[in-house]
Amino acid sequence: MKLLTATNLTQGHRGNDFAWCVEGELVHIGVVCDRDGGDPDGGCGCARAFAGLNSHRATTTAMVREVPGFTEADYVEAIRSSLEQQGYDGSHAEHEAAGLRTLVRDWPVGAIVERRLDEIVVRQVVQP
Repeated sequence: MKLLTATNLTQGHRGNDFAWCVEGELVHIGVVCDRDGGDPDGGCGCARAFAGLNSHRATTTAMVREVPGFTEADYVEAIRSSLEQQGYDGSHAEHEAAGLRTLVRDWPVGAIVERRLDEIVVRQVVQP
């Protein structure tokens, strides 16, 4: 299954890049605070970040990786568990997992992406 994961590759492409996630951990698109609501370069950084499902930290770069043996049910459970650990409603996990699978569907394994508010684009493609 192709999934979006944290990566340190291409960090520094933008001067305000950061990588606080664990390399390779599953990430999702977190909420944007009022401070960064209209500015992906805002001081908080949440408008340009992906959120780690396990570390609950953030990174500005994510990579599409093939995760062998990981099922759709596993993915939903990982998202649900992460949301609930952070005090969010986990009942939206199935919808979020479907959206993330759709997002990465047409990108090749090795695609490194960045986020700018609601826009997520490929920065570079590397050999996995």
